[in-house]
Amino acid sequence: MESFFSTTANCRVRWLDLPGSGTPLVFVHGLGCASSYEYPRVVADKNFAGRRAILIDLPGYGYSEKPRDFSYSIKEQAQVVAELIGHLKLEKYFLYGHSMGGSICIEAAELLTANLSGLIVSEPNFHAGGGFFSQQICSVTEANYVADRHNAMVNNENGPWSGSLAAAAPWAVWRGAESLIKGNHWLTIFARMEKPRSLIFGEQSLPDGDFTQVQNGGISTSVLTECGHSMSWENPATLAGALDSFCKQHE
Repeated sequence: MESFFSTTANCRVRWLDLPGSGTPLVFVHGLGCASSYEYPRVVADKNFAGRRAILIDLPGYGYSEKPRDFSYSIKEQAQVVAELIGHLKLEKYFLYGHSMGGSICIEAAELLTANLSGLIVSEPNFHAGGGFFSQQICSVTEANYVADRHNAMVNNENGPWSGSLAAAAPWAVWRGAESLIKGNHWLTIFARMEKPRSLIFGEQSLPDGDFTQVQNGGISTSVLTECGHSMSWENPATLAGALDSFCKQHE
């Protein structure tokens, strides 16, 4: 893996730069996940068509460092993504973020308007309040989550998420969840963007009011079959195809 020192997070941030053709796609993972863990199978799929992919592990997750004194807020994680883009000196690129990563990418896109070719988000947090797991995580204090609840959640999780959650810093997970609950006007920011953008949902997550609103607003949407929120694990081939299709349309 490659790394750089983030002045925002005051730590080393690591990523995979998987070679390929076309405009690169930067992957940003969700809460308790890691791009190095979640997305190689998507990138390796034939439907991704050999595009260059950059898979960042945000501070607190995966192979990146996990400082105790970083906020892990959506805003500051977005600044870390912007730092990486600047470090790589990419002339043009696409951003893709899932769940919490979608919210991070929406904020990062506001910082990166110059060379951004387009933004894709899948089932992001569009509003304050958080989702089921964020609310469960923050139902206890940070100290209690770090001491007990984090390991309990890892042990109670039977799906692939347990692997990346076990490698995440408990304080990063709690503070990320808290930031999602505090929220921002992510849907409004996404809707008013002038860059090409698209919203992806798994069919098992529908119906959804935000999806309908975005669709009715004339913004590009895609529905992936045979999956729900965990689309990269449940149907990686279809996700790979949707990502590549959007990129080809806008590069």
